[in-house]
Amino acid sequence: MPAKKAQETTETFKTTGDKLLDKIKQLIHEGNIRTISILDKDGKTVLTFPVTIGVVGVAIAPMLAVVGAIATFLTECTIKVEKKR
Repeated sequence: MPAKKAQETTETFKTTGDKLLDKIKQLIHEGNIRTISILDKDGKTVLTFPVTIGVVGVAIAPMLAVVGAIATFLTECTIKVEKKR
């Protein structure tokens, strides 16, 4: 009998640059996330990064630093999240 594949869903969240980092941290804390993409106000992808289960703290810190730097340039953005169910 073949193994069941985990179903994936996609959610989007609109936010502003100053709230971007806090929203990313909140989403990572909630768990079950495979990939996070940050899109600018025109819908162009600025950054995409995988979120591996169990990756927290020191391993994710460099990516959060990049997100923080990008946030200073974005006034409006969308966070696209791919989740496993």
